[in-house]
Amino acid sequence: MSLLLSLTLFVGGLALVIFFAEKLVKGVVGTSAGFGVSAFVLSVVFIGFDPENLAVGAVGSYEQISGIALGSIIGAAMAAIAFAFGVTALVAPRTFERVPRSILAIPLAAVLLFAVLAWDGTLSRLDGAILLVGFVLAVLILLWLSRRGIDIRPTGEVAETLEEAGSLSRWKSLALMLLSLLAIIVGSELLVEGSRTLIAWLGLSDTLFGMTVLAFLVSVEEISRELPAALKGRSDISYGNVAGSLLAFFRFNAGIVALVRPVPVEPSVLRFFLPVCGLTVLAITPVMLTGQVPRWAGAILVLMYLLFVFGGYAGWEMLP
Repeated sequence: MSLLLSLTLFVGGLALVIFFAEKLVKGVVGTSAGFGVSAFVLSVVFIGFDPENLAVGAVGSYEQISGIALGSIIGAAMAAIAFAFGVTALVAPRTFERVPRSILAIPLAAVLLFAVLAWDGTLSRLDGAILLVGFVLAVLILLWLSRRGIDIRPTGEVAETLEEAGSLSRWKSLALMLLSLLAIIVGSELLVEGSRTLIAWLGLSDTLFGMTVLAFLVSVEEISRELPAALKGRSDISYGNVAGSLLAFFRFNAGIVALVRPVPVEPSVLRFFLPVCGLTVLAITPVMLTGQVPRWAGAILVLMYLLFVFGGYAGWEMLP
């Protein structure tokens, strides 16, 4: 396949995925609300819903490109919690309600369970099932914490859709959900197919490409959403948002990706990319407990993301 055609497929697929991801969120949340699921439950279940990376990761798994599959989990998590969150904190320091220490275990456990299951070099279908069960249990815990007054609420498209839930038709929402799902699957197929030639042309491994280039581009919509909000002074966020995002990436998305097809986990992932991501989660946790994310904390998060990206390009994962 020519480079021009591959680039066209890549860009076209990326545009489809990003555009219809928002529509899919509206369709899924609107359909659920239309059939009687309470806004409270939807707020927790869909708090970290990320259809873009889920679809790309699932197709990457199906096409046996493990770097894209894992990049949609680990690389996307770094783009969301390190780069996007860090940049917006640099622009506008973030504040939120303080939360009890009990909620600390939720994002940490999500990353830890993923790491334990991946440590043997493969995410099997059994591992995927375990991750999904872990996701359900974590959602139940979040529901319990929400009822006890912990501030857990979604952001982005999910929050906007919940605000409009009363005016949504459930059948129109269902049609929108099915159409958007089809478009995202087609877009993901085009994106992954175009990625094959681009990976070879750039001279990168599929792991490095998936963890850095693709993860960033697929997550760019979220980044473009958070930064303008911070510039307008809407910088409030709850720790539940961070916990929900990590749950979505490391349990729900990872579970689906592994169920589609077992995913080989390269040594570079275990030796570098996953540990850096884990350290980032550890770094953000005590900062969030203070009830604010100052600019220096945002700088640390951005530095962690730069370490993640440039360390991969420097080949640090190959060091003994």
